[in-house]
Amino acid sequence: MSNKIGSEVLSRRALLRSAVSAGAAVLAAPALAQAPIDDLINAPRRGTWDDQFDAKVTRSAVGVVSNNPVLGPAGPANIQQAIMDYQRIVSGGGWPEVNASTRLQLGVVDPSVQALRKRLMISGDLEASAGMSSSFDSYVDSGVKRFQARHGLPSDGKMGEYTLKAMNIPADVRLRQLETNQVRLQSMSGDLGSRYVMVNIPAAYVEAVENDRVALRTNAVVGRIDRPTHAINSKIYEVILNPYWTAPRSIVEKDIVPLMRKDPTYLTRNNIRLIDGRGQEVAPETVDWFAPKAPNLMFRQDPGKINAMASTKINFHNPNNEYMHDTPQQGLFNKLMRFESSGCMRIQNVRDLTSWLLRDTAGWSRQEIERVIAARQNTPIKLAQEVPVYIVYITAWSAKDRVVQFRDDIYERDGNQELALQTTTGVERPAGAPDEDLLPQ
Repeated sequence: MSNKIGSEVLSRRALLRSAVSAGAAVLAAPALAQAPIDDLINAPRRGTWDDQFDAKVTRSAVGVVSNNPVLGPAGPANIQQAIMDYQRIVSGGGWPEVNASTRLQLGVVDPSVQALRKRLMISGDLEASAGMSSSFDSYVDSGVKRFQARHGLPSDGKMGEYTLKAMNIPADVRLRQLETNQVRLQSMSGDLGSRYVMVNIPAAYVEAVENDRVALRTNAVVGRIDRPTHAINSKIYEVILNPYWTAPRSIVEKDIVPLMRKDPTYLTRNNIRLIDGRGQEVAPETVDWFAPKAPNLMFRQDPGKINAMASTKINFHNPNNEYMHDTPQQGLFNKLMRFESSGCMRIQNVRDLTSWLLRDTAGWSRQEIERVIAARQNTPIKLAQEVPVYIVYITAWSAKDRVVQFRDDIYERDGNQELALQTTTGVERPAGAPDEDLLPQ
């Protein structure tokens, strides 16, 4: 790419100037930076920024993923840069709304694609030299995928319901969202430790960070709006392999008792035992399930394949009886809306996280972890050194590569209902509905 000669460079510059005169002057929103291609793109002989812009954003959505953590000392400066970029976009008139009479995807020709192109150019997701035609070509497809990746959406290139809604949130609303999250990031800019775990609730994912780099990032299922996961700074002190599951009182009252009224075999089928205050097992058929109050008993599920926590439970200090754990329903991690729990966090690839946590705990290699899990033997393990965990609510951030990320304001804490897309479109679970992941079927 660095071998392009003067006439080609001038041609691209002329095309960019044409786009600017047509109203795309706010294309200064940062494009993706990604080593090692950056060395070529940013070389002095490449010329001015307008010559580099199209090269920087000719990337797939994969390039949006970063090894830079969300939290840490650089967080406030990174989001401040994003705020400055979005201030320029807003002062330039923002971006156009995209309205289509047909579903926009690769191969479609429709007049609304021109507005889509301009929208993507302004946010830095599409190169200016892609032009302003009505064709949804491979350039637009790549730009939509990059936009989707930055907003936590499936990068399929199709303008579905949530992609369109996220795209049509005005630039000034996004700017205020960045400003709101700047305060949150400033509160987490101190020394977080050389090794720590972060759970970002709106993003529904986990980062294991070591020496200010992400060593592991994986999806999570977090609490729904009526049973939210609590933000907290704490420390992970224990991993339990093949855990028992003890049902929280809220789930006993809201979920298990109603199920037992419908199906008296529910507890037996799911290996859930009733234990009284003396440690004695109580037969389910001796309990009056239609009494005004749920029985004052422990509801404990044996380890095994159908255990609600599957292979692993990760404990951290907190007053909310919340923890991280495995799940037998791995398909939940493929869902767009992973806000379905009663507050605890289901972790995809939990054995990778467990191995990382137990790295400095003698005798717990990955092989030994797998052996114990296969044996289905309940095994609590105290960490040799507790690992900090930060459960945070961050809906907008930017890493040092200047790729700006946004997520749905699922708990409606950003002060603008437009940002709570998945809540306002009626997808939240009704209050009192069973927790389909944590509660055995």
